[in-house]
Amino acid sequence: MDAFERVTRNTVEVVTEDELRALLAKPTKKVYAGYEPSGEIHLGHLVTVNKLVDLQAAGFEVTVLLADLHAFLKPERNASRKSGKLADYNRRCFEGLGLKNVRYVLGSDLQLNRDYELLVHQLSQQITLARATRSMDEVGRQMDHPTVSQMVYPIMQMADIAMLGVDAAVGGIDQRKIHMLAREHLPNFNYPSPVCIHTPILNGLDGKKMSSSQGNYISVADSEDEIRKKCQKAFCPPEIAENPVLQIFPAPHLPPPAGDHDQEAGEVRRRPDVCLV
Repeated sequence: MDAFERVTRNTVEVVTEDELRALLAKPTKKVYAGYEPSGEIHLGHLVTVNKLVDLQAAGFEVTVLLADLHAFLKPERNASRKSGKLADYNRRCFEGLGLKNVRYVLGSDLQLNRDYELLVHQLSQQITLARATRSMDEVGRQMDHPTVSQMVYPIMQMADIAMLGVDAAVGGIDQRKIHMLAREHLPNFNYPSPVCIHTPILNGLDGKKMSSSQGNYISVADSEDEIRKKCQKAFCPPEIAENPVLQIFPAPHLPPPAGDHDQEAGEVRRRPDVCLV
C-alpha cells in the first residue's frame, strides 16, 4: 500500500486529492485533529484516531489539539474544573490507542494569546453570521437558538489550523463546512488552505451521532460483557441496513493487530451514493 492509499482509505472525502498528493511529496508535512476533552473515549473517536495513525505512518508530523476552550463554548458543556484532568486522561487513552510520538497541545495554552485572539477577530470580520451558523449545523446542538459563543467556535477552529502551522486537518464529515471556511479565508491572512481529510461519522447505539454526552457510546474502557449488554439494548431495526449495531462492524475504528501495520481487513470504501454537500 502506498502513502496515498494509506491516507485515503476509510475516508469519505479528501479536499483535494491533488493537493494531498503534492503534500505527500514534501519532506515535511504536518496534520492535526482536535478533540474536546471527554470523560469517555469511544469508538467514534477511533475513526479519526486511526486515520492519524495512518497519516503518521505516511510521514506526517501529527498534532492532537485537546480543545478545552472549544468545549467551554458549547452551551451543553458547563465549564469544568476537571477539564485539565480530562484532557490528560484523553491523551493517555490516545497514546494507548497508538497515537504515540505525536505533539499534544492543550487548547487554552494555544488560544489565550494576543496573536491568536487577533486572528479570530480578523476572521470574524470576514465571515457572515449566516455562514458561521451553517458551519455549526452538523457540529453544534441547540442550534434553533444558537448562542454567540457557538458562532465563535468555527472561527477558533480556523485559527487553530493557522496557529498550529499544519498543512492538513482531519475530522469527521460533520466538520466539512468549518474546514471549507478555513480553506476560503485563511489565505486572506497569508496562511495556506489546508488539505481536509474527512472520515465517516459513527452512529451511537440509539441511531444518533455517537457522543459521550449522550450516553450512546461504546467506550474503549468497556469490558466485553459491558459491550455485549450495550449492543443487546441498542436501536437495531432489521429493515435498516445501516443501523448502529451493523455499522460498528465495517467501520474503520478498530486498530490493526499489533505489528501488522499494512493489514487492510475491514477497510471501508467510499460509497458512490454518499452526499458530501
